[in-house]
Amino acid sequence: MTTEQQSAMRDHLWMHMANHQHLFEGGETPIITHGEGHYIYDDKGRKIFDGLAGLFVVQVGHGREELAQAAYDQSKKLAFMPLWSYAHEPAIELAERLAGYAPGDLNHVFFTSGGGDSVESAFKLAKNYFKIQGKGEKHKVISRAVAYHGTPHGALAVTSLPGLRNQFAPLVPGAHKVPNTNFYRADDRFNGDEKAFGQWAADRIAEQIEFEGPDSVAAVFLEPVQNSGGCFPPPPGYFERVREICDEYDVLLVSDETICAFGRIGSMFACNDFGYVPDIITCAKGITSGYAPLGAMIASDRLFEPFGKGGETFYHGYTFGGHPVACAVAMKNLDIFEREGLNENVLTNGPAFRATLEKLKDLPIVGDVRGEGFFYGIELVKDKETKESFSDEESERILKGYVSNALFDEGLYCRADDRGDPVIQLSPPLTVGQAEFDEMEGILRKVLTNAWEKI
Repeated sequence: MTTEQQSAMRDHLWMHMANHQHLFEGGETPIITHGEGHYIYDDKGRKIFDGLAGLFVVQVGHGREELAQAAYDQSKKLAFMPLWSYAHEPAIELAERLAGYAPGDLNHVFFTSGGGDSVESAFKLAKNYFKIQGKGEKHKVISRAVAYHGTPHGALAVTSLPGLRNQFAPLVPGAHKVPNTNFYRADDRFNGDEKAFGQWAADRIAEQIEFEGPDSVAAVFLEPVQNSGGCFPPPPGYFERVREICDEYDVLLVSDETICAFGRIGSMFACNDFGYVPDIITCAKGITSGYAPLGAMIASDRLFEPFGKGGETFYHGYTFGGHPVACAVAMKNLDIFEREGLNENVLTNGPAFRATLEKLKDLPIVGDVRGEGFFYGIELVKDKETKESFSDEESERILKGYVSNALFDEGLYCRADDRGDPVIQLSPPLTVGQAEFDEMEGILRKVLTNAWEKI
């Protein structure tokens, strides 16, 4: 990076979720110049394995010319047209295809610009639907502790991370929290019984609905595998019980699959992997493998009926939601999925990915390895026997001050995160196999061994 580029970045580029102070103290931020396959390259010529698929996004890998060609071809034909009372062919074709992948009667696709917008749309639909039903008091929503559901103001209320919320208060009212499914941190009363823990966690949702009053609760927002906090999978029977609870209290179940959809866990939609049918699916990211911005809210026949035959209008939308170029790219992306068997690759090789990462549990700093499919978190601890975590100072010094930079320097881009307990998250492209699992494990082992020595 030239001195001019460094100055331009420091003085003009406002990066997302980023602290800029180091740029004013002579520091630098990596500049990514291009990507190819499983790798990204920076301005210093370094080749780095993309262990996070960009940001849980680049399912088919970097540099796919046929996706660029699809965008080019659609741009020549119809570069833009909104879905505000008009339609275009790419949106119609993609909506039909997504409905075909979705379970049950989730047949109606509302396109958005991204994941946070999809969650925002689901929040608004839930409230709008119940108002039409004469149940206008049903406006509250429930989500889980430490969960992330996006940054728009409504979605931010559903999010459960104080560090991302408090500075924007007051938030949209009516969002309430219940325990998540972090079995590693479950107390001794469950005696290692994961199913009993899952039933307990699910029943906390029923308890919260009862406490708030069933006539006031509209929806429950849950990720199939919770991202923030470090990839918490659902215990056996968890979603079956949650579905029962939502049906009992006439509450909508929203499966927030912004990360988990499109093969990240295995199937096109992760609710299929865990055997439940939600009322709404929210998704984005892997729908285009990041080659164009796009998201979607997929709703059941019941929820669409008032806005279909019922004649009501859902007064909500986005200028770029369902952009024709993005929809064309998504169609070609899904063609790649089917042609190359990417869903099957995850389902087949997911256990090998887990087994390779679990080798790291012989390190004293690794407390837990958890996740599903090609989506895993490695929790770091100070004491494996007691599960003692790091202090805030230690986490800042070790996780952010060393581990994150060292992994990148050794050739692995992934996420070192302390929203909750300190974790490293891995979410590689869906095209990888054992050779790439070994590559990631080797880099992680080297860096985490050195990190332990710095405690």
